Amino acid sequence: MPARYPFPAVTDLPEDIRARILEVQEKAGFIPHVFLAFARRPAEWRAFFAYHDALMLKEEGSLTKGEREMIVTATSAANQCLYCVVAHGALLRIYEKKPLLADQVAVNYRKADISPRERAMLDFAMKVGARSHEIEDADFTALHLHGFDDEDIWDIAAITAFFGLSNRMASFAGMQPNPEFFLLGRVPKASA
Repeated sequence: MPARYPFPAVTDLPEDIRARILEVQEKAGFIPHVFLAFARRPAEWRAFFAYHDALMLKEEGSLTKGEREMIVTATSAANQCLYCVVAHGALLRIYEKKPLLADQVAVNYRKADISPRERAMLDFAMKVGARSHEIEDADFTALHLHGFDDEDIWDIAAITAFFGLSNRMASFAGMQPNPEFFLLGRVPKASA
């Protein structure tokens, strides 16, 4: 299924957006479709990626990059967002160095090879994603028992909520995963 909105040409984009996209292309070897899809509206692109980076690239807190991607993969699967499951599943495989983990988390995180801490984190994320109005003090207590502090809990909720927006935008727009994502983290990189 082709995307419902055509991607703009990189050469037609504002300089700041073009520079970031080319930087990502240099590092990844391709341009993830999400960068081009949102670039059709530069102000929204800037806001989206500023919040993305604030959540996913921050150094503070106890959540690892792998745990952050685990939240995105599990909640994106619950939201049936093909793009985000495939793209963030690839990052999860890379960060955790476990080729099967992303598939397990996407299909049924409750049966995945994850720690009790990660299971509690994903249980909470799924509740935030589907029933945030039911969050209560007991949910915080359960996470505290696994070493999460209140700022970590905010991060879990914010990642879940942000990617709920991302999931819906990707799905409605017909955004498809780049073919490159399917193999990332599954096969060893070729030696130089």
